[in-house]
Amino acid sequence: MIEALILGLVQGLTEFLPISSSAHLRILGEFLPNAADPGAAFTAIVQIGTEAAVVVFFWRDIVRIVSRWWLALWGRVPRNDPDARMGWLIILGSIPIVVLGLIFQEQIETTLRSLWIVATTLIVFGILLGIADWIGAKRRKLEDLTYGHGIIYGFAQALALIPGVSRSGGTITAGLLMGYERAAAARYAFLLAIPAVFGSGFYQLFKSWGEPGVYGPVETAAATLVAFVVALLVIAFFMSYISKRSFLPFVIYRVLLGGTIMVLLATGTIDA
Repeated sequence: MIEALILGLVQGLTEFLPISSSAHLRILGEFLPNAADPGAAFTAIVQIGTEAAVVVFFWRDIVRIVSRWWLALWGRVPRNDPDARMGWLIILGSIPIVVLGLIFQEQIETTLRSLWIVATTLIVFGILLGIADWIGAKRRKLEDLTYGHGIIYGFAQALALIPGVSRSGGTITAGLLMGYERAAAARYAFLLAIPAVFGSGFYQLFKSWGEPGVYGPVETAAATLVAFVVALLVIAFFMSYISKRSFLPFVIYRVLLGGTIMVLLATGTIDA
């Protein structure tokens, strides 16, 4: 139970920072007494807690988007209504991760969880985030989001199926490269994650129900609850932080963490 609570705490702390929560759970699992990978199923289920925090934090936005999208569907509001468009953009941007997640499910749950891959993606996508933050124009707002950009965001989010990429990091990087403001890129990244994370989490919950795992249902539920509470605080901090500061501290952290994992792997301290 203590291990599960620690993993839930780490999940809540890292889900919305561009440093990859799945990578942190994968790495941390090697240093806990069980010394085992918590698994893709545990990771996906605990992410339900952090995504529930997004729903609470952006509740008004979500209700407005869903209601306007529904009304536009029946012709009661213009189809080009900004909130109705956002509804379609979230649906469109969610398609890549659903399709690729189903196609590469076996690799996601096995091969791609190698710590060599995790360490490499932490470094590579950390550097890409730094470059995007440096060269991005940061002029576009969410109102400027096009369907083409929504698809690009979607494929960037799908890269987060690989531990170490970071769901928020990948989508924010794409947004910055397309010229969006930091806060706008992060806001859309958080909203875009809702269907994907809930879908993946509940699918894994259904699929793994009754099957043995590193952590049982009670421990997993407790970790999910802790992740929810911590994530609420982190979202508020992160949205305030990026409106004034760069992503450089996160870039440095990712490179240092990835480099450290590579050293530990190379010296045989931990197993890939």
